[in-house]
Amino acid sequence: MGDEIRRNMALFPIGIVMKLTDLTARQIRYYEQHDLIVPARTSGNQRLFSFNDVERLLEIKSLIEKGVNIAGIKQVMYPVSKESEDATVVSELSEVKRRELSDTQLHRLLKQQLLEKRPGKASMIQGQLSRFYSKK
Repeated sequence: MGDEIRRNMALFPIGIVMKLTDLTARQIRYYEQHDLIVPARTSGNQRLFSFNDVERLLEIKSLIEKGVNIAGIKQVMYPVSKESEDATVVSELSEVKRRELSDTQLHRLLKQQLLEKRPGKASMIQGQLSRFYSKK
């Protein structure tokens, strides 16, 4: 499975995203209303977020903490449409893969994505998420 497909795969329900980002459900929904993130929806209308969504939410949080308002964030970060490459996808293949992943595998996949060096991405985001992992 390609890296971009894996990074856009809908994996995390809003509860886990709240823990990973320290954002409230209301804040996350607010950013979705402003097209800053586009989580996928299940047939039951549950939001599922990808690695890219979590990373984007952490970037938004960082900008908010620096005093940037939503209008400024929209200028810095382009809005995401449902048709864009950055939109979280739920395809038959990704849904099957998501169901096959155990919590341990999901944890390992998240850790792998965190440790991966990606040019142009702030290391602060990795630092924010790394607190969820104990050194083993």
